[in-house]
Amino acid sequence: MSLFSKFDGLRAAHAKLTAAGADPFSVVFEDIVSATEGILHGQRTVLLGTNNYLGLTFDEAGKQASMEAVARHGTGTTGSRIANGSYDGHARLEAELAAFFGRRHGMVFSTGYQANLGILSTLAGKHDHLVIDSDSHASIYDGARLGHAPVVRFRHNDPKDLEKRLARLADEPGEKIIVVEGIYSMLGDSAPLAEICELKRRYGAYLIVDEAHSMGVLGENGRGLAEELGVENDVDFVIGTFSKSLGSVGGFCVSSLEGFETLRIACRPYMFTASLPPAIIASTSRALTIVGEQPELRARLRGNAERLYHGLSAAGFVVGPECSPIVSVIIRDVDKAVAFWNMLLERGLYVNLALPPATPSAAAFLRGSVSASHSEEQIAFAVDVMSEVGRELGLLPSKVTELSARRRDAKDAKEPARPRAAGAGAATA
Repeated sequence: MSLFSKFDGLRAAHAKLTAAGADPFSVVFEDIVSATEGILHGQRTVLLGTNNYLGLTFDEAGKQASMEAVARHGTGTTGSRIANGSYDGHARLEAELAAFFGRRHGMVFSTGYQANLGILSTLAGKHDHLVIDSDSHASIYDGARLGHAPVVRFRHNDPKDLEKRLARLADEPGEKIIVVEGIYSMLGDSAPLAEICELKRRYGAYLIVDEAHSMGVLGENGRGLAEELGVENDVDFVIGTFSKSLGSVGGFCVSSLEGFETLRIACRPYMFTASLPPAIIASTSRALTIVGEQPELRARLRGNAERLYHGLSAAGFVVGPECSPIVSVIIRDVDKAVAFWNMLLERGLYVNLALPPATPSAAAFLRGSVSASHSEEQIAFAVDVMSEVGRELGLLPSKVTELSARRRDAKDAKEPARPRAAGAGAATA
């Protein structure tokens, strides 16, 4: 026995995965040449798994702002804001985020993961109750574990089940805090937020919405699902990240609730983590401005998402329940999913391979995330190469079979209908 013996099962599963080809947990690009292309093993590869929704990692003004911040303030802060103080950019970005969401307060974290970790573990005391969607992100689960509040899960996107849980908790002491996401990161489906807000009001609960994958994507101004559905006033806390639409790294929480600023001296993941470097703050601030000023990026993103989603669906793949910038192909055979991912990589297409138990079911997902910077040609390439590999692996009918079916359908359409005997078809219906 060794200290690492507890991981023997995990190590064996990883060894089996890597024996099939590349290691999906350790892909190393030699270069990233744009928001949508990288170099892998000397080959230009289309990036369809980066969450770079608006393509702002290569925004020229953002890069310039970042370089100027380094020249002025150096490469890092070397400590937490509690210990080392805040730079002017930290406070300015918090004010910009609060204004963007129409809230009174804003708080910046070093990662989006830490935003959930810090807010959930701090807000919910041992006499309160966290009520979370069962498909919540790992950072939500970890934030719940770090705190002392009991955790109640409700079935994914099921307001009726949420109501049952809230009804059972109605007479329990303490506050009830509902936690949902705007767009869920595996299948790209959105929360039934209007119904959840109605339940929140009825049961006197608080509501936290993680808009990580919906900020910059949904809403007239890019504020996320709550803006899209017109329920922003019912959301008490908005949590998000800079690593998706804003093209950098970091996280935030905004709110208008009185007493919010107390979190700065109560939230351990905020107090004891080095603050974001000036270069990140500068580029994030620039990206936030773009989200508000360039709605055409959302329109372009939406068009690309529709092309990929409907293209893969028409090819015969099983995809998620709704069209969003997260487009996942669902494959029940995990071994074929691993082979599929490797074959795509060899042909110049990078997507995410999501395997159980990280997925909401026992299936594997080939998860794509679309960018406004993808060209129509890149989206078409993705549909074509995925369809090609799908046919080779027997997940889709071959082209010969498809062609025969089309010819047969065309022939049937030309032939006049033959009269049927009375009652014909009833026995086989």
